[in-house]
Amino acid sequence: MSTNYKLKPLALAVSIALLASSQAYAQQQEAEQTATETATDTAIEEVVTTGTRLQGSAAAVVDERKNQAFVADILGAEQLSRTGDSDAASALRRVTGLTLVDGKYVYVRGLGERYSSARLNGASIPSPDLTRNVIPLDIIPSTIIESLAVQKVFSPAMPAAFGGGNIDIRTKSLPSDFQVNLEVGIGQNTNASDGYTYSRNEAGVPQNIREAIVKYRGDFSLRNIVSREGLVANETGSASDQARAINSGLAQSLPRDIALQEDSLNPNYSIKASIGNSFDEELFGGSIGFLLAGAYDTKWDVSERTNAVLSENATEGCATTLNSAEEVSNSCYNTLSETTLTTETERLNGVFSVGYELDTHRVSYTKLYLTDSEDESEFGIMQSPNGSNLKTIFGSGLANREHEFKYEERTLDIDQIRGQHTFLDYWGIGFDWQYTESKAETDIPTDISYRFDDLYDSQGNYLSTVVTGDDNRAVYQYVDMQDNVKSYSGNFSLPTNVGGMDIELKAGYDFTDKARYYTTDRFAMDNGSGLRVTVNEDANDVLGVTDYLTDERIAENNFLLSYREPTSPDADDYLAVQKIDAFYGSFDAFLTNNWRLAGGVRWEEFKQVSLATSSLIFTREDLETFYSVDRIMNGTTIEDDFYPALSLTYISDDNYQLRFGFSETVVRPDIRETVPVAYYDPITDIRTIGRAGLESSPMTNFDARFEYFADNGDNYTISAFYKDIEKPIESVLSVGDEEYTLNYVNGISAEVYGVEFEWLHDLTYLADGFFTAGNLTLSDSEAVIDPALAGNLTNPTKRMTGHSKYVANLQLGYDSLNGNHSSSLVYNVFGERILAAGIGGRGDAYEQPFHSLDLVYNYYPDFNSKISFKVQNLLGEDQEVTQSGVIVQTREVGQVFSLSYSYEF
Repeated sequence: MSTNYKLKPLALAVSIALLASSQAYAQQQEAEQTATETATDTAIEEVVTTGTRLQGSAAAVVDERKNQAFVADILGAEQLSRTGDSDAASALRRVTGLTLVDGKYVYVRGLGERYSSARLNGASIPSPDLTRNVIPLDIIPSTIIESLAVQKVFSPAMPAAFGGGNIDIRTKSLPSDFQVNLEVGIGQNTNASDGYTYSRNEAGVPQNIREAIVKYRGDFSLRNIVSREGLVANETGSASDQARAINSGLAQSLPRDIALQEDSLNPNYSIKASIGNSFDEELFGGSIGFLLAGAYDTKWDVSERTNAVLSENATEGCATTLNSAEEVSNSCYNTLSETTLTTETERLNGVFSVGYELDTHRVSYTKLYLTDSEDESEFGIMQSPNGSNLKTIFGSGLANREHEFKYEERTLDIDQIRGQHTFLDYWGIGFDWQYTESKAETDIPTDISYRFDDLYDSQGNYLSTVVTGDDNRAVYQYVDMQDNVKSYSGNFSLPTNVGGMDIELKAGYDFTDKARYYTTDRFAMDNGSGLRVTVNEDANDVLGVTDYLTDERIAENNFLLSYREPTSPDADDYLAVQKIDAFYGSFDAFLTNNWRLAGGVRWEEFKQVSLATSSLIFTREDLETFYSVDRIMNGTTIEDDFYPALSLTYISDDNYQLRFGFSETVVRPDIRETVPVAYYDPITDIRTIGRAGLESSPMTNFDARFEYFADNGDNYTISAFYKDIEKPIESVLSVGDEEYTLNYVNGISAEVYGVEFEWLHDLTYLADGFFTAGNLTLSDSEAVIDPALAGNLTNPTKRMTGHSKYVANLQLGYDSLNGNHSSSLVYNVFGERILAAGIGGRGDAYEQPFHSLDLVYNYYPDFNSKISFKVQNLLGEDQEVTQSGVIVQTREVGQVFSLSYSYEF
């Protein structure tokens, strides 16, 4: 264990001086004064929860932001309603400097998702995402959100793993009186009137195959079966024939009736309901409240996609499209795939809260259950115009085709108890605490791919489909992940006055305990006969090609089942545990009427063990290999450090504030990034392998901010920031003819800097009811990677992966004077960002700007009802990735129209 004392002398001196002087005078204060201060603090908190539905609600949360000691942005529930955002992820892209990736992950100030963290009511929660520690925020529905607080400047009460920002998701509070709300909605994606479905099987690995893995030690070869079973020739056939029959029986237990079917898809629909009440109890004179809410929604999406691996000799302009036979023939690409992906997404969530309040004490319990599933079917062809196989429709008359079927279910189960207490008779001491147990699970019981060869004539007309004599003609994969987290924390506060200065002292403890288990099983069907099996000659029935896996074909054409678990010492499973202990002390002092100083120190101890393992552990030698001391030590990280923070605010009498901030934090690698286990990243579709020994990245942060608050509610903000990062975690690629492989290294250094602009401006001088809100971020970054670790990276010095030079959010809002109508036109765009670093002379791959324009209109026919109409992606934009000026990825997005009606009793 190593301890690094990096406290800046100024930060340490000011922190100790103010903490010591405040404690000396703490007991001399009167209870009346502390009660007044506590009441004021409570009022500030409630600003977020009680906004009106019209323009005032857009400005209401400004009060909380204005009174924060450290820079924060707040989104209230009414603002989420105005923009029509259905989940936390889509809502957060409205915040200054935030962008959304893959509809799930938030990038803060142009930094990747590793530089942001999310908590639920101040508690750490697990991620049901297979590939990232950070929770995919699209799983958190807006119906349970009371407010979202994005803190971009580190404070000691926050986790030290802080890069771009920390997001606290605050769930709805208990109602003060009886309420019932019901909402129904319907919608349609313009791309999803017709799509492709299949018969899903959710049984997972068949039981007889599970038993066979143990029996045959993971080796389904005929030779091993003969040996393990002790087979000899008899009247039923040779020992090899008997072993083949056993193997065929295992193969036939796999689900195979899954042919694609073209169908008319149902429209998107949703239903949401909630009920709550509060009533007094006479025994102690307190009140009891409860809230029960649930929601279900389903939606379809059909997307045409292209994905290419650029050839080394590709130059800018060598291809302008990805689906033209002429363009394919010019050898811009090693491989080029064109696919159609149909996705059905279902979400079900429920929340139950109950609480008790007595005077200045509140205790509550919340149960939150979320389930999110995606069912995907994808089919398409891959050509190799410049690859090793040289397969093209207009060249060899041959193209690879693949059918893929995948069903993934994610669940998040949270139990949380919270308490807030103010002891008016004891100097107004405040104490809040939380205890949270949560479990995230991801289950993939269906992940199947079939591979064929399509034959074409010289004119490019389809002739037939065959199964070649190769391995991996059908691949079945089953994945399961469990993540359990226990989190508890407590915070004390003491408002006091020292020499005329109002000071609040805080101290607290935070503990997180996480355990993760990930396992995968992979099976392949090989056409061991080496014969080309013709499975289809009907050009109109290409979608139905799966009949080559009938019982007869498996037996007659020598298809053999193999278990593809890596053998020792390689692995594709892993275990990980993580513990974080933290203590902090802080202060918030009004030095004069115009100057405010806040700061403190956090001490945090971080322990993590990540260990690659395997299902093929049968002997003592296997155990000694996978759980050797060296492997455990290589996967172990133990570090502890102090993390200081200071924030100085000048509060002018002329409605403006100046803020200055300094802090030291750390960014740690995700669990999966520290394990040498391969997986496919769902965002980049690149094969990714973790690296044992990946180190954390210390960061130094500087911030400055000017805020102006006009009397009419208008406000304007200008911010500047600079971040210096040691040993940044960056990705490094290698390339084959048909795919990339990515892993991670620690760079030498990195920096990111920029400015932000934000405004809320009333336009009633132009037309009644109109106002505009928005923000703009301009920034740049640079990461330096040691050439010795960069492999064949084209640019060892480059912009940071995921960073955008600009992010813009613009909103034109309208609130009718009679309160019956409100609408918002919302625009979001980000600058191009590196999706994957270029290698072998190829340029970096840049995700191109996506211009998102959404329209939301709300009509309030009476006080209880609301009718909402929303159009997403009005501009009809598609997503695109370029490399060396050449298009390498495209994805259709489509426009989504939705209509909903809600009624509140």
